[in-house]
Amino acid sequence: MSSSSVSSVYPELLVYDMDACLWDQEMYEMTAMPDKTVMGDLNGRGEGVIGVMSGYNKISLHKGSLISLQEHWDGKYPNMKIAMASSADTPFAEKVGRASLKMLEVVPGVTVWDVLMRDWNGVDVNQIGRQPPLSSNKSMTHFPFLREKTGIRYDRMLFFDDCNWGDHCGMVERNCKEEDTGMGPATVRTPAGLREKEFRKGLEIYAAKNGAIAE
Repeated sequence: MSSSSVSSVYPELLVYDMDACLWDQEMYEMTAMPDKTVMGDLNGRGEGVIGVMSGYNKISLHKGSLISLQEHWDGKYPNMKIAMASSADTPFAEKVGRASLKMLEVVPGVTVWDVLMRDWNGVDVNQIGRQPPLSSNKSMTHFPFLREKTGIRYDRMLFFDDCNWGDHCGMVERNCKEEDTGMGPATVRTPAGLREKEFRKGLEIYAAKNGAIAE
């Protein structure tokens, strides 16, 4: 498969919303920095950190998130990278989210943060929070900053968001378009969190938008 056909089949940038999409909690509801880990089976890949405790609340990746991160870590999607776009409500919510990324594991010994840092050679391109220069509108701040920092076109992105507190997917589709193609990111709403079927659907939608068939 040529590099051009690979680029049309798979997104160059997969963007996750965090709260109620990547994982099962809302960070603004958390009362403490995560300080304990919960061990368990990482989707048949061995035992690792499947949860982190913020007070009495356990934060865990949704199954589709874990599967997508594992497959990405394995190199299943050539040329694809990942990033986070989260409008965490408060500075403390942002800190809890960032700490959780650095504790939850994808495969034993490899955290979500490790995968992000591998993709970007140690540079933090993630857009997390809503403190200036970010805002609550991801289409106006998070995605323009992602495009600037990564150099990846909007029409080469795939975005997952629960959209339970506003239609972020719709806003990103409408407001983040390339001038030459008039196209923006492929998006998938995940109101019940990112399950495997939404992840697979996202790959199919992206491929269809780009004139290819996802394998």
